[in-house]
Amino acid sequence: MKILSWPTSARLFARAQKVLPGGVDSPVRAFKAVGGDPLFVKAARGARLEDVDGHTYIDYVMSWGPLIHGHAPRGLVKVIGDTARLGTSYGAPTESEVTLGEKVRSLMPSIERVRFVNSGTEAAMSAVRLARAATGRDRIIKFEGCYHGHADQFLVKAGSGATTLGVPTSPGVPRKTAQHTLIATYNDLSSCERLCDSHRHQIAALVVEPLAGNMGVVLPSDGFLAGLRDLCDRYGMLLIFDEVISGFRVAAGGAQHVWKVKPDLTCLGKIIGGGLPVGAYGGRADLMEYISPAGPVYQAGTLSGNPLAMAAGLWSLNALSKDLYKRLSRLGAMLALGLTEAARDAGVPLQVNAYGSLLTPFFTSSPVRDYRSALQSNCMQYAAFFRGMLTRGVYLPPSQFEAWFLSAAHTEADVRKTVRAAKAAMKEAGAVA
Repeated sequence: MKILSWPTSARLFARAQKVLPGGVDSPVRAFKAVGGDPLFVKAARGARLEDVDGHTYIDYVMSWGPLIHGHAPRGLVKVIGDTARLGTSYGAPTESEVTLGEKVRSLMPSIERVRFVNSGTEAAMSAVRLARAATGRDRIIKFEGCYHGHADQFLVKAGSGATTLGVPTSPGVPRKTAQHTLIATYNDLSSCERLCDSHRHQIAALVVEPLAGNMGVVLPSDGFLAGLRDLCDRYGMLLIFDEVISGFRVAAGGAQHVWKVKPDLTCLGKIIGGGLPVGAYGGRADLMEYISPAGPVYQAGTLSGNPLAMAAGLWSLNALSKDLYKRLSRLGAMLALGLTEAARDAGVPLQVNAYGSLLTPFFTSSPVRDYRSALQSNCMQYAAFFRGMLTRGVYLPPSQFEAWFLSAAHTEADVRKTVRAAKAAMKEAGAVA
């Protein structure tokens, strides 16, 4: 096996730490969970990344999900270039945002009106503000392990039990703000019902990733999402699906199409912008009419609906097809099976949660169905596995608790190479206690 070294990345990281907090612009990029210094990327094409030291990798991060068509597909690059030549931002309405909005509505009929923003965080924050205005209530329910961006109300964790009020997990989050957020257990309807009973007429909305992707991939159990819909109807709450990851990834209509549950509001991001910064929230027309200038709920953004993101998003959504999803599901199943067999042969406990082009291998012997079971994973083993895969030319999420993403650019040959690398890397992971 070729021994890789990363002297240029190391020099850049040393420079970065003098100007960027922790040397990065998003924490997981710093490799803290897996050891070593982060790689600095020079270029990407298809399913491959090239770092500044000249090493090439099969990429399963794919910019954390937006790149369902791969890095820099020719058609996308062309449409971005053509659009940029007409101007990059106007701060005024364009036809492209109308066309993209119509496309989103056609794929997700629950979204009767949509507002484009610049990130998933902004989408979730705005959707909650809208829910509070529409219901006249202040509290929300979220789930352990589901991430909805870094707005204050979402940076909370559970206390001693599922009915405990949230407490901040980040300095700078006011305790009073966090106490408006109630914490439930994913895939546990009874934990939600207890909260509803304890805080009747106080809860504006229940916010959930219908397919969790931020504690690693965790699928909803049978009846869970339908049960949440029923609870919201019974207690007068709004149901908000955070489909920033699952939207257009698990199906063109998102997780709400797959599990046939209609939310009141939906948050979108990633694929909807084709790899450019974007977010969106939308839902029932009567609710979205609360948003300024149609209504009193204020939300604005200088670059919202900018022509580059709208053009890239429209190209990305138009390129979706049933054949693409079938092919991605086939590759995902092939990769999940290969990882499972590699772990079995190495005597390493592993659970692979997968759906379509999303998967996470958890280094644990027990099924992972919520945040607490995900935390039983052996993170030291994942770190050893990550390093072993990196030296063999496979770039994985630098954290046990993240999703892997496949794209249209990945091939069966890529998956076979990944599985061969995994067989060796699993043995290295098995050497970790």
